[in-house]
Amino acid sequence: MADDNARRANARLGPSTRAIHLGYDPASAQGALTPPIYMTSTYAFESAEAGGEIFRGERAGYVYGRTKNPTQAILEERLASLEGAEAALCVASGMGAISSTLWTLLQAGDEVVVDRILYGNTFALFTKGLTKFGITVHLADLTDPAAAERVMSRKVKLVYFETPANPNLRLIDIAAMSRLAHAHGALVVVDNTFASPILQRPIEHGADLVVHSATKFLGGHGDLLAGVVAGPLELVKRIRFEGLRMLTGATISPLTAFLVMRGIKTLGLRMERHSASALAIAELLEKSPAVASVSYPGLKSHPQFALAQRQMARPGGLIGCELKGGMAAGLKFMNALQLATRAVSLGDAETLVQHPASMTHATYSAAERAEHGISDGLIRISVGLEDVEDILQDFAQALEAVR
Repeated sequence: MADDNARRANARLGPSTRAIHLGYDPASAQGALTPPIYMTSTYAFESAEAGGEIFRGERAGYVYGRTKNPTQAILEERLASLEGAEAALCVASGMGAISSTLWTLLQAGDEVVVDRILYGNTFALFTKGLTKFGITVHLADLTDPAAAERVMSRKVKLVYFETPANPNLRLIDIAAMSRLAHAHGALVVVDNTFASPILQRPIEHGADLVVHSATKFLGGHGDLLAGVVAGPLELVKRIRFEGLRMLTGATISPLTAFLVMRGIKTLGLRMERHSASALAIAELLEKSPAVASVSYPGLKSHPQFALAQRQMARPGGLIGCELKGGMAAGLKFMNALQLATRAVSLGDAETLVQHPASMTHATYSAAERAEHGISDGLIRISVGLEDVEDILQDFAQALEAVR
């Protein structure tokens, strides 16, 4: 009862406070301020009867580490709260979260609708993976309700998209797309990796499930791989016991769960800094004569700036940029950087710059990239936590090198 009262009290607190305190009482672990790391693969039962009851779901408890761990359980409670969801499931990677969800909810003969701009491996999972098992995948521009409506039908079981999208930062109206999907009886799954629950909570806008690569902003330090899916309790339970336990085995380690839990304690502070620095860099890029275009939801020039203001608390730490000299100029610019790091991934303390066409989105064919708006000259920037004056100086000298 005391634990339940504490949880209810914490649930009324702000997101950063919940990320630090929710779901844990130091008195339950001999006064340890930080939740313990339970490094065990299996769990003992007080009796044979108790073990049977736990297996049948008649009693709360732990059985085997592939399904759930006490360290993981605290992290899941905190992430569910941050997303405004009933429950969350943490797994070994973002792709593990996506695949565990899809393999649970879909079967041969089903149809899905996905946005045409996705992270490269997600795109490959939908267009090359699911299709091998008799699932029909419709690609559509989900920024356009009419385009989405044309591919919707009662056979569509699921609508999937990212917002902001990887790598060009286009936005999708979560509320509008959720209304459309639900009118056709489909579930909505939103990848919220780029925003994090500090900046955007898709469930509050009508989405059914949210997925993350927790490797990115949630972990925040470039030292782990993890994934999350959050949503209604019964759906998340299905994904845990079917998608994770039986189909993928994408188990998060207790140590990794601990590291993500440590990361989200500073998530609010970090997202504020990422966003402020990214806006300053986007403004620098937009003013440069070497730059052809900048895509950043915090710029008034972004075609969906009004949607960003309505849907996101801040515009985030990712920028899409294209130089006037195309791919050659983009590569020259990247090579001229002295402080920023040429690397894939995002959400780290370090500023990272990469070339999607040859790196994260190489799973798209050249024709697919051209069709879906991922140009060969596009550069994706993940703005870090360095002093913004230092990042600005580095970008200014790199831009000068390509003029």
